[in-house]
Amino acid sequence: MKYYSFNQYLKDTFGCKVYKISINAGFTCPNRDGTIDTRGCIFCSKGGSGDFAEDAKLSITKQIESGKRRVEKKIKNGKYIAYFQAFTNTYAPLETLKAKFCEAIEHPDIVAISIATRPDCLPDEVIDLLKELNRIKPVFVELGLQTIHEKTAEYIRRGYTLDVYDTALKKLKETGINIVTHIILGLPNETKEDMLKSVDYVCKAGTDGIKLQLLHILQGTDLENEYSNGKVNTFTIEEYIDIIKEIVKIIPENIVIHRLTGDGAKKDLIAPLWSADKKNVLNKINKALSE
Repeated sequence: MKYYSFNQYLKDTFGCKVYKISINAGFTCPNRDGTIDTRGCIFCSKGGSGDFAEDAKLSITKQIESGKRRVEKKIKNGKYIAYFQAFTNTYAPLETLKAKFCEAIEHPDIVAISIATRPDCLPDEVIDLLKELNRIKPVFVELGLQTIHEKTAEYIRRGYTLDVYDTALKKLKETGINIVTHIILGLPNETKEDMLKSVDYVCKAGTDGIKLQLLHILQGTDLENEYSNGKVNTFTIEEYIDIIKEIVKIIPENIVIHRLTGDGAKKDLIAPLWSADKKNVLNKINKALSE
């Protein structure tokens, strides 16, 4: 079963191996600062999903250099994507965003920037800034949708409705910016059909890429309490591979699959523990897809 992987896309686009460097720009989130809520999404770690990011106390340039050192044995004369990962990376004053994004995009070893954000944090002036940056180097905007189902969205405290995603995607499409949509697989009370509907919806809506994320139970999250009380189950590896096989079938070949699974920080991971061995999981998934 063929699919268009992000690694292949990067080789096709840049002609070489490209690594992501996870940046923590020191932002927060409207779901944490009291604008919408103070608790964050039910599954979100204390690091705002940026647990593998560099130290926020460092400048953007120093974070990039630190990230390069982490992979210097794997890559010689390599190129990198600056991935603004932690929390909501368009949730700050415009001048702050411009300064941080420009510092990254002007780095000679950075070939693109990737910005993880919420669809409800993309006012027109921010989209105009991203459009401007996209003329300098490619910009990816990663939208944390997770599900199209409103009942699930309320349960996970996402904080916005599906039409907000639709509007953000439409505006970004008009600028030519590359859009990546995050979907979590295994959210509480969702069936296989629910998950397939979410994936099908975003593909038809016009996303350029998709990130499939296995639901993790992480220490310190409200989801941990739900799991401890027996209200939430997680996939076995066999169940997860089965759903991935079904999902890959319905994703058009022109849509890039940026991620097939995902891994939480091992020190915080409560379940599923099999997901900690990411290399083994990916090998099993790719073997199943090739059969």
